[in-house]
Amino acid sequence: MPPADVERNSGRARLSYRRAAELFAKVATAAHPGDVLTVSELFRLCRDLVDIHNVRAWCQARGVVLRVLSGRLSNFHDLAANDATTDLLINVITAVGQFQHDIQNEQTVEGIAAAEAEGRYRGRRPALDDVRRDEVRTAYQNEGTSIAALARAHSVSRAAVRTALADLLPNQPGPAVHS
Repeated sequence: MPPADVERNSGRARLSYRRAAELFAKVATAAHPGDVLTVSELFRLCRDLVDIHNVRAWCQARGVVLRVLSGRLSNFHDLAANDATTDLLINVITAVGQFQHDIQNEQTVEGIAAAEAEGRYRGRRPALDDVRRDEVRTAYQNEGTSIAALARAHSVSRAAVRTALADLLPNQPGPAVHS
């Protein structure tokens, strides 16, 4: 039986996990004992340690050889081999990978918390600081100055002035509140 060509454009775009799972389901229906399931990277098919073990168990149960072309697990002739050495190495390598992933997630959460504490997480700073925003609002309300004139006077865009005046303009939502 010729190999199933389930990923035709492997060099062009990385598959999403969902798409890779759909392709794996397609392969799973056509796999027979002794077939070789070759993936370019195991993490195209598996998100975490549990997924890796599930794919290995599936291959072992059906007698399918699992071969990975690149990445940490590419040195194995058969990643689904049912021997103690392969099990140990797979467990260590995937556990280290999962640990690195968890550390990265923790650092991301810490970085977001630090940025929020400094008030610089939610997008760019407003073009008008608080003092200039109050000047724009006062000139608009009390003097009836146009948005274009206010934008020219403060060297900002009309959109920046509209943002500062959002709750004063008809049919406009209130200003965005950044926390």
